[in-house]
Amino acid sequence: MPTTIRKAVAGDVPLILEFIRGLALFEREPDAVTATEADLLRDGFGPEPYFHCLIADYDARTSDQTGSQPAGFAFYFFNYSTWTGRPGLYLEDLFVNPEFRGLGIGKALLAQVAAIAVEKGCPRLQWEVLDWNTPAVDFYASLGAVFLDEWRNVRMTGEAIARLAAQAPGLTEKAEAQF
Repeated sequence: MPTTIRKAVAGDVPLILEFIRGLALFEREPDAVTATEADLLRDGFGPEPYFHCLIADYDARTSDQTGSQPAGFAFYFFNYSTWTGRPGLYLEDLFVNPEFRGLGIGKALLAQVAAIAVEKGCPRLQWEVLDWNTPAVDFYASLGAVFLDEWRNVRMTGEAIARLAAQAPGLTEKAEAQF
């Protein structure tokens, strides 16, 4: 099999950041990435990781090149559904370098993420896709994904978070001790 999917290790952090920057370029936001290698190392490879990552390595010996090459990644984390009373899996990023597209690598990564969701008992696997990314929209639809058009994505950043946080009444000592 020309593609191998593996769990990322701390030594993959520079590669993960390279994939993130490649995705940002594809999504027409090349200057939006502020994550650093230190951020990814701290938040993904410590005792309580905030995210998980899979790397797809493509065995180029099947073509005119030699050896295994990193081709793409899937970056995910777990959330929780109060309605189902079960964890869910949120796919933050799925990206395959342009030279490796059309080889089934994206589907292999997504299938592995789905297998992890099944293994962990997650009734939901969710992600977002830009509406102009027609190839991805069509790809996801062909796999049976359902588009939740009635839901609106909501995001708050920077100063808006700080302004809202400043209005927090604070925790009582008893509640604070729970954290």
